Amino acid sequence: MNIDPQLTADTRMADTATAVADNAKSPDTLDPKYRAKVEAAAEKFESFFIASMLQQMRRTTRELADDDSPSRDPINQDMLEMADAKLADVMAGQRAFGIADAILKQILPADKARA
Repeated sequence: MNIDPQLTADTRMADTATAVADNAKSPDTLDPKYRAKVEAAAEKFESFFIASMLQQMRRTTRELADDDSPSRDPINQDMLEMADAKLADVMAGQRAFGIADAILKQILPADKARA
């Protein structure tokens, strides 16, 4: 039995598009579980974006720092990475950068009650 990978991918994309269309018909008929999943995913993406930005900022700071600078000391690097991840989660939860909101505007239908 030969399975065409493109056909399988097309079928999955069509199924996903149908599911999105079914769930995003109007704000009144939108499934609350679907809305919660979409909002959580958008927030996670914003958190990932912020964490990546903070990680790049720390890397650049280390590279530009003097040899005797505390920024070059690798001792606290793990704790700083965890703190940056937590900070990114908190900022994303507050929608500080607006990335999650922009994603939600594209995915979810206009909702006058939330606007």
